[in-house]
Amino acid sequence: MSCLPVLLLLSWAALSAAYPAAPQEDLDNKYAKMAEKYLEKFYDLKTTGRPVGRNKNNNPFVKKLQEMQQFFGLEVTGKLDKKTIEVMEKPRCGVYDIGEYNTVPKSSAWQKNDITYKIVNFTPDMPQADVESSIRRAFKVWSDVAPLTFTRVYEGECDIEIKFVSGDHNDNSPFDGPDGVLAHAFQPGPHIGGDTHFDEAETFTKNSEQYNLFLVAAHEFGHALGLHHSNDQGALMYPTYPNTDPDHFRLPQDDIDAIQYLYGKTSNPIQPTGPSTPSKCDPNIAIDAVTTLRGELFFFVSRFILRKHPREGESDLLFIQNLWPSLPNDIDAAYENPNTGEVLVFKGNKYWTLDGFEVSQGPRSITKLGFPKNVKKIDAAVHVEHLGKTFFFVKNKYYSYDEDKQAIDEGFPKFIAKGFPGMRPNINAAFYYRGLLYFFQESVQYEYSIENRRIQQVLKSNSWLGC
Repeated sequence: MSCLPVLLLLSWAALSAAYPAAPQEDLDNKYAKMAEKYLEKFYDLKTTGRPVGRNKNNNPFVKKLQEMQQFFGLEVTGKLDKKTIEVMEKPRCGVYDIGEYNTVPKSSAWQKNDITYKIVNFTPDMPQADVESSIRRAFKVWSDVAPLTFTRVYEGECDIEIKFVSGDHNDNSPFDGPDGVLAHAFQPGPHIGGDTHFDEAETFTKNSEQYNLFLVAAHEFGHALGLHHSNDQGALMYPTYPNTDPDHFRLPQDDIDAIQYLYGKTSNPIQPTGPSTPSKCDPNIAIDAVTTLRGELFFFVSRFILRKHPREGESDLLFIQNLWPSLPNDIDAAYENPNTGEVLVFKGNKYWTLDGFEVSQGPRSITKLGFPKNVKKIDAAVHVEHLGKTFFFVKNKYYSYDEDKQAIDEGFPKFIAKGFPGMRPNINAAFYYRGLLYFFQESVQYEYSIENRRIQQVLKSNSWLGC
């Protein structure tokens, strides 16, 4: 079997990097070399050393760029537009982005279920015990969902050899220093097959700073077990480094299906399940919370955000931690106060204050806003600008909050059925736009007129998302 190294190439760049407005030719010229190297590395672009034109349909650069755009779910233009460049600059793994799980031959997997591994050396970035714990946890990600066991050995032969090395380390895949190639692994097989190397020039941690060793190792061990990349953005085996909370990581369903295809299901009587990535065009998508922010709409769904400008057709799917690393997943409610420009985000009995894309305060107890201690969770929140009020929905009741006085109005809570005739209890999310309220319940959205105190129309919950 041919053992091709899996290179984890990371070039940290701001998620929302501001590219100057420029003609297409300027973008081509500025990013041409970077794009060609990217397509050579990940899409097998063959170049001859001469300039490659980008306006001919039969040009290999254009074809490979279209292939890359299709893989990442971008608009297939064959041009170096802003979103394509942003994806190319995201932290990522270095294996080809071609091939899908349903075409992975089982012969690429280990032909046994008991796998041994050896940690040859350690990084000085972390205590040895933390490295060992991160490695064990990374293997456990896979053994929890498939009939695999991973046994550490301290000497002699092993299946997966783990090293922290730098520069040229004699495997024909030299590392290139900080913020370049982060790690690589080899597909299952004899000798170097399955081996995983981490670049000692990088900084590894056990938290969300720098490069979390557990997340990097779990991804690389997926390759060492025979998996290719997935085009499911929420999958662990997606090419880009996962901006997600390592402390609350759960293996997504896409990865579970992939590893079970190669090795079978676990013997546990209750089969494990994992989170699925929301699809904006899923008619049954359930919105957890919605807020406006500087003219844009942000729909919270599980550990993701669907970011949408009302006047643009497409919405972008991002991890919550892409924008606000310290926020938790599974947000309950959120709203923007246009007077202060701040956004308040709620989960359980806590809330955080956002100043744009910075978390300025939190977590703080919702009792500081005046809620009684028996309120354990805010279901939805929405600010109505012309009233100067924010409405908080809790089960079958709602509170009116005066933003100027920073206090809950007297006489509240009241029943939702009384204040908003026609609306049922347990509202999941709400936001205010151009004089109308939009309430979300499960997969349904209600357009509500405050002036007429009635539901004007019933919509699908994804009607704002460009479907």
